[in-house]
Amino acid sequence: MRAHDSYAPQSGDPTFDVESYDLDLSYRVRTNRLEGRVVVNAVAAVPTSSVALDLIGLRASRVRVDGDRRTAYAQGPRKVRVVLPRRMEPGERFSIEVTYAGAPAPRRTRWGTIGFEELEDGALVAAQPTGAPTWFPCNDRPDDRARYSVTVATDAGYTAVATGALIGSARRGQFEARTFRSDVPTATYLVALHIGRYVSTTLPGSAGSAGFPVTVVHPPALGSEVATAFAPVTRMIELFESAFGHYPQDACTIVVTPDELEIPLEAQGMAVFGANHLDAASERLVAHELAHQWFGNSVGVARWQDIWLNEGFACYAEWMWSEASGRQTVHEKAARHHARLAALDQDLVLSDPGPGLMFDDRVYKRGALTLYALRRRMGESGFAALVREWASAGAGRSVTTADFRTLAVRLAGADIDALLTAWLDRPELPPMPR
Repeated sequence: MRAHDSYAPQSGDPTFDVESYDLDLSYRVRTNRLEGRVVVNAVAAVPTSSVALDLIGLRASRVRVDGDRRTAYAQGPRKVRVVLPRRMEPGERFSIEVTYAGAPAPRRTRWGTIGFEELEDGALVAAQPTGAPTWFPCNDRPDDRARYSVTVATDAGYTAVATGALIGSARRGQFEARTFRSDVPTATYLVALHIGRYVSTTLPGSAGSAGFPVTVVHPPALGSEVATAFAPVTRMIELFESAFGHYPQDACTIVVTPDELEIPLEAQGMAVFGANHLDAASERLVAHELAHQWFGNSVGVARWQDIWLNEGFACYAEWMWSEASGRQTVHEKAARHHARLAALDQDLVLSDPGPGLMFDDRVYKRGALTLYALRRRMGESGFAALVREWASAGAGRSVTTADFRTLAVRLAGADIDALLTAWLDRPELPPMPR
């Protein structure tokens, strides 16, 4: 029997999977009013007579399954429970249409407030790990990837940006509506929405072999700072493509908000930075978020306990960029962070840090050190082959630490298993790799 994710047991419904979401939204900035309609095209995973969609802080006013006006449903504080017209068997497809509205707000979690957030003059979505239900009904599981069509209508003078490639725009009375589409399998927490008084700047060059431009969406007043801060992006993508394979998304969009943000955050084919992230010291963060397009977004975790697979690779990519841009080498970065981790508590198990520590910086740095240890043991060519196969074989899939371990053993031999056990499964920090 399928189970809920142990790190977020109240999120998602394992009885069904979603193949696609079609969202049609309107949002008024001044009043923070969101009205939406979503069609969830789903398939039963187990025999079931009802399913639950996650929805928080917004009220469903109509629900239909396969167009049936008689669909029964009940809404609680976190879920909309929908009664199916009959018992569905595994593999049977059905669609749920939900009309809903309200004043969206972030939800309070053990990881802080996450989800839909008002800015001084606009809004954004920062959904990792369980914030997606604050703006649309969904099956909020990291392993449930789907295609998306998102239409957003908002006040004239504001620009809406969502996950996917922009495929059209139109006037709706006083609103400007823009439609985005993504056929890349995407987890709910990686679907983004940004609304603000923005302009778009195209960076010189294109997103590597993908052949489309890198677009930066930003307040007009920050144009010169944006040009400087993101000038290295094309070279970063070229470096990562040489190491990981072709850029795996259908868009490459960077959003800069007029507000300061605590941290930048990746989304599918997108990353968001605050106005405070345009300084030289934040260049490593740009590399980190871009690397997530391969690791975290293309190759994604099936369960939250394996978050090191996202963050360890992205952190290691920071070190790669540091070396490629003539700063500290990967070895120097590894030695520095190993010394720092050695001085901290030795109570974190990388393969299962627990929900309270899943975003601890030790997960990021020890994850990167694990990859560095593999590089030292396997040699440059062996490690490069491992990384490229991990990126290509896992593209569009949800993976686990066990999957990574299996690949490493296949490529490096059974002896590598003891190294992985020391780095992944034991709390004590192994010695600095030599």
